[in-house]
Amino acid sequence: MTTAHDLLVAVIDTRSGTSVEQGDLSLALAGAELIDLIDAGAADLDGDRVVPGTERTEGAAAESVVDDPLLRQAASSLVRQEPHEPVEDWLWRRGRDLGAAYLAELETTGSAAARWRARKPTLSIDPAALADSPARRHANDRWAAHEPVLTALAAAAGVDARYDGDPGDSDPGDSDPGDGSEGRDDLTELGDDRVVTVLAAVNEAVVELAGVRQRRAVETAAFDNIWRAV
Repeated sequence: MTTAHDLLVAVIDTRSGTSVEQGDLSLALAGAELIDLIDAGAADLDGDRVVPGTERTEGAAAESVVDDPLLRQAASSLVRQEPHEPVEDWLWRRGRDLGAAYLAELETTGSAAARWRARKPTLSIDPAALADSPARRHANDRWAAHEPVLTALAAAAGVDARYDGDPGDSDPGDSDPGDGSEGRDDLTELGDDRVVTVLAAVNEAVVELAGVRQRRAVETAAFDNIWRAV
């Protein structure tokens, strides 16, 4: 399983059927993909720009790039000629409708029953639709261990990780509806500046998207008020 798949499972289990912002989830999934590509040596960062990797590593991360169709698609989408994209630009481009793509893959592979609903701009997902599998347990183990990358990505997607135990044991009503900073581990402990750069870019993109949603809500309310006054 990739970090993106683990993130999706954690989000589904912790949210217990409540809605998440599709845009936030998609940006976090794109960040998860980029982190896995960097870990596998398929991508690298030159400052804040995404560049193709210069060397391949061995192990599970490298195998995931080959075996996972969505991660393979992400690798093929890298800009291989200068000027290379800034991380945030790559997140926006790759993240477009990425949440729906991962949910569709879960259904296609039989990892989930066809009981999730995608209605922009939010996703409402029933945890009971997820099949019990080693992959799901692996994701839950990473989550219960408060693995810092997974925790930070989930926080960006709107999931708080303050509780202990499996995602399925959480009560979303106890979660802080704020920015998730309560559950975010100290990213400086990661030791890889590239991962910290990606996570910071994900958070910045999510904040930017929240600003866009807020402006649109204000504009819509103002428009409605005008019509009511006519």
